[in-house]
Amino acid sequence: MTTSKKTVQAAIGIIGGSGLYNIDGLERVREVRVRTPFGAPSDAIILGVLGGARVAFLSRHGRGHRINPGSINYRANIYALKSLGVKQVISVSAVGSMKEAIRPGDVVLPDQFIDLTKRRISTFFDEGIVAHVGFGEPVCASVADALEAAGRAAGARLHRGGTYVCMEGPQFSTKAESRLYRQWGVDVIGMTNMPEAKLAREAELCYATVALATDYDCWHETEEAVTVEAILATLHKNVALAKQVLKTVVPKLAPDRACVCHQALGNAIVTAPDHMSASAKRRLNLLIAPYVRTRKGKR
Repeated sequence: MTTSKKTVQAAIGIIGGSGLYNIDGLERVREVRVRTPFGAPSDAIILGVLGGARVAFLSRHGRGHRINPGSINYRANIYALKSLGVKQVISVSAVGSMKEAIRPGDVVLPDQFIDLTKRRISTFFDEGIVAHVGFGEPVCASVADALEAAGRAAGARLHRGGTYVCMEGPQFSTKAESRLYRQWGVDVIGMTNMPEAKLAREAELCYATVALATDYDCWHETEEAVTVEAILATLHKNVALAKQVLKTVVPKLAPDRACVCHQALGNAIVTAPDHMSASAKRRLNLLIAPYVRTRKGKR
């Protein structure tokens, strides 16, 4: 089935990472496949109601974990959620801990990112229209506040704030790389939140990450080196906790956003409307329509 924002509206988007392929407690569930100008999202999007709030759930790697981090169509994923009326996105991701104090099983709500990815398209504005959004504060503090409260209520050992370094993968780090990142002072390492967070900002979506620590990467001298087997063992426990956090937080997210995330493109588009090609405007209409219409008086 295909759909559009004219037929379906979901206020909250949840992107599930490794181990999180469904949401418990969803009511009035249905599945939609969304076409985007950027190709197909990772999977069909699951729509439903959770605690009275309309939710759109997308498995980042596809059900069955079929897509590696570097091959994910991040643009299609974010565009599809936007087209369904999503305004706030909660990203759930498995990460490695880069600090002794962040133990496997802990939850981290990072507020900064370092992007070390190499082969991924990180913008919607790569052809015909140029925009430069502000990204100094990449995480929506309002959504992170709600996640912190929900996490603590669920009994999570939770760390608020910190830096997530996003590597290309799919291989894990060398010890030299892991030690270097620790010198930078980063808190966790993962493979998926970039360019996801950048694209969410361009789409004017509130975005926050629930980072589930599964291991100590390979820097720790007294812990075993990271393995898929070890990650999965911790991940099963983390995912159960994450589902509880989501069940608690979703009904409490305010539908009327007081943050500035929804105005990210307000002063970011630098291409004059009369120099925008018709094809570029059609491709990006979902994102630029309010601003192009304001400048020209029409689309």
